[in-house]
Amino acid sequence: MYVPPHFVEARAEVLHDLIENNPLGILFTNGKSGLDANHIPFELHAHEGQQGVLHSHVARANPVWQDLATGDEVLIVFRAADAYIAPNWYPSKVEFKKQVPSWNYMVAHVYGRVTIRDDERYVRGMVARLTRIHEAKQADPWKMTDSPKDYIDTMLKMIVGIEIEITRLVGKSKLSQNKEVRDIVGAGNALKAQGNMIDDAMLAVAAVKAEQAS
Repeated sequence: MYVPPHFVEARAEVLHDLIENNPLGILFTNGKSGLDANHIPFELHAHEGQQGVLHSHVARANPVWQDLATGDEVLIVFRAADAYIAPNWYPSKVEFKKQVPSWNYMVAHVYGRVTIRDDERYVRGMVARLTRIHEAKQADPWKMTDSPKDYIDTMLKMIVGIEIEITRLVGKSKLSQNKEVRDIVGAGNALKAQGNMIDDAMLAVAAVKAEQAS
């Protein structure tokens, strides 16, 4: 990924937070069958290993877990908010006519080594944790014990665990940091009016730049 210096996000805690709040990652692999990509929800254990460990699962019918071998390198991409940026949102465009369309976004690229975990205990524990995390906001959270034991046992046999030890984190936050404060604020306010969640991050960048300049 091309990351100009002004868009670099190297803070591990920020990238971990991005992953935890946007857990559906794209798992890119280059196994025996060649390049592949799968969209999978991950659970991050930030304090495992040197840079964290990702836990997930795939359907047993998905060939990716047999296409990979334990120890293979994989790439997972996590994306937070993104938005089209219109030139007319920049006050400097009105003044100088020198702006072009752009796109802002926040992403984390995670490189790691995979371990295939085809064991019931791992899968059961991981599914239980994912369930607790994502059902927590529901008015009536679903629990694994809500379904018959034999049904859950059968469903667990239909999936295979995947564990990925993180070896490298690359982050990019493209939030108009290369623009004037007034232009960042203008674009941020336009996005806020649209209800796009990236506005908070852009306005925070503007506030930091304004403080640094004062």
